[in-house]
Amino acid sequence: MRSRPTLQWEPGPDVSALEPGTTDVTPVADVVAAGDVAVLTGAGISTESGIPDYRGETGSLRTHSPMTYGDFVAGESGRRRYWARSHLGWRTIARAQPNEGHLAVAALQARGYLNGVITQNVDGLHQAAGARDVIELHGNLDRVICLNCRTTSAREVLDHRLRAANPEFEAEVTRINPDGDAELPEQAVRGFRLVDCTVCGGILKPDVVFFGENVPKPRVERCYRLIDDASAMLVLGSSLTVMSGFRFVRHAVKAGKPVLIINQGVTRGDPYAAHRVDLPLGQALTDLTHRL
Repeated sequence: MRSRPTLQWEPGPDVSALEPGTTDVTPVADVVAAGDVAVLTGAGISTESGIPDYRGETGSLRTHSPMTYGDFVAGESGRRRYWARSHLGWRTIARAQPNEGHLAVAALQARGYLNGVITQNVDGLHQAAGARDVIELHGNLDRVICLNCRTTSAREVLDHRLRAANPEFEAEVTRINPDGDAELPEQAVRGFRLVDCTVCGGILKPDVVFFGENVPKPRVERCYRLIDDASAMLVLGSSLTVMSGFRFVRHAVKAGKPVLIINQGVTRGDPYAAHRVDLPLGQALTDLTHRL
């Protein structure tokens, strides 16, 4: 059974009654200094690399309907729409470079302050910045998986195959979304040719968790173990709207571990947070690393 996708969340009275987040990272630095902090990151940490978030002031969900798992498996038209748009959008994601926030997380890990990193992002920028053993909660756009035989392959290989199948395909991209889906005119999508798995001829899908699709259970359990072994949890750039990330905040709180949140704007986890900082991630994390 797959969960119904949660695309939007409106702050309730429990969030609206809270004091605004501070701009002082000192309380966060005091907790991180003790070490063994589990980090959870969301789309907000990648906005300074040119990748938009979903729910910020200019978030893509204001105008963009992301691909859902149900739509993708329902028929070829949905898959054609996704792959045509992603064929162009992925190139922008692939060219993106880590920003100060990613570099700060990698530095905190290298200096022994973190016990691990979980990311909801599919852009691979934490690894590009030098972070190790990152748990990719929602997968990575750099991989492709066959829904039939489960063979995985590099997205770059698929890119070459799609270019060969669509040698004249070009269109003006008006927007890139966090899932690598580009905004394209509908007429540009209609003639796009799909390619199948080279092993079994099955349907190819990016190795990411679409809205409405469950995160693999072993991956979820690995995240829970990471939080169980941590002394605190630090959330960076996530509104925590979707349960796939929010459940780890609730798990940490239930275990008596402090939750720290750095994000621009309110989050679903704010009522659970010991400290909330409202700042751009690059600025906040650079300040944090300088204090440690």
